[in-house]
Amino acid sequence: MTAADQPAAELLRPVRPEYGVASLADVLPSVLAVLGVPGASDVLGLAGPLTGVRRVVVLLVDGLGWHQLPAAGECAPTLAALSAGRYARRLTTGFPSTTPTSLVSFGTGAAPGAHGVLGFRSLVPGTDRVLNHVDWRDDPDPRRWQPVPTQLERAAAAGVTVTVVSRPEFAGSGLTVAANRGGGYRGAADVDALAAGLLDAVTADDAPVLVSGYHPDLDRHGHLSGVGSLPWRAAAADLDRLLDRVLAGLPRDAALLVTADHGQLNVPAGPGHRFDLDTDPRLLAGVRVVAGEPRARYLHPVPGAVGDVLAGWRAVLGPAARVAERDELIAEGWFGPVPPDHLGRIGDVVVICQQRFVVVATGTDPVGSALVGFHGGVTEVEMAVPLLIATGADPE
Repeated sequence: MTAADQPAAELLRPVRPEYGVASLADVLPSVLAVLGVPGASDVLGLAGPLTGVRRVVVLLVDGLGWHQLPAAGECAPTLAALSAGRYARRLTTGFPSTTPTSLVSFGTGAAPGAHGVLGFRSLVPGTDRVLNHVDWRDDPDPRRWQPVPTQLERAAAAGVTVTVVSRPEFAGSGLTVAANRGGGYRGAADVDALAAGLLDAVTADDAPVLVSGYHPDLDRHGHLSGVGSLPWRAAAADLDRLLDRVLAGLPRDAALLVTADHGQLNVPAGPGHRFDLDTDPRLLAGVRVVAGEPRARYLHPVPGAVGDVLAGWRAVLGPAARVAERDELIAEGWFGPVPPDHLGRIGDVVVICQQRFVVVATGTDPVGSALVGFHGGVTEVEMAVPLLIATGADPE
């Protein structure tokens, strides 16, 4: 068993999001400030490392947490060099540490409470419908469900040429519109097409230029086979090929920024680490709707049952999870400020799994329940993400 399989104890401690200080949501506003967009704030202090830069590629690598960098770097030497460079730093993602929430925080520059994409699955208030943000198309309308203008819209309005390069199947999806509206879209089906698309976009027009790229493979293999597995390591090697090609083709006035939406940890199979909603009736007693995901569950109790649900889940899960009322977590700042229209998207009871535990649903979600790697919780290994920077002017 490797360090990637079994995080050290300090990596399993809870970590608060650093919204407005050093979070994923602060990356694009800081880039926009460097590109001269009026009103943008360089929270991350990128003006120094990006001196003279007028073209920026920001590549978000799904699942490449800060604490996955050493394992990935074993088979990705370019990534290892970037990770050891002077412009490598740790940021936090938001809560929950899950792809839809993080992508929209990245794209809008806003904390989850403000943009409203508050989990992998969220209840549509006033209904019993649970919206899966990954399968989402146009119901509800993405522009109404996620009302915050994107950073790409702000950049384009200020005269920056903006392009998104991602998988062809994501074009026009609800999540893409929520996170990335405002730029042109180029489909790229694999790492070689992604590299070509990023380079074409960053050189296609006069500066200033902003290109936002997305690469999902590392996360997918972490889920299916585990962090540190052979398929995961092969995906890390493919990522390195992508980085090599982009860095080799960057103009001198361009920069590549690499970041991520969350980290990931492996959860052992078997009942010792996995509680099952569909086989333990105590977990569904008094619950009308279950949303969220295995590391961060949202529970919507029947009227008058909040106290019973809190007590029941605490009795079953014990130290495996923090079981709290929604308003308690909002007051602590986990979501950032939450407007009234978004409150109902969070369960009245929120279950945050700790250490290496999950709450699965083997009957209603057999695929998600059989995964090896998970995220969504608040441990250091899930919450910490990198920001790595290289410029076209850097010496080889």
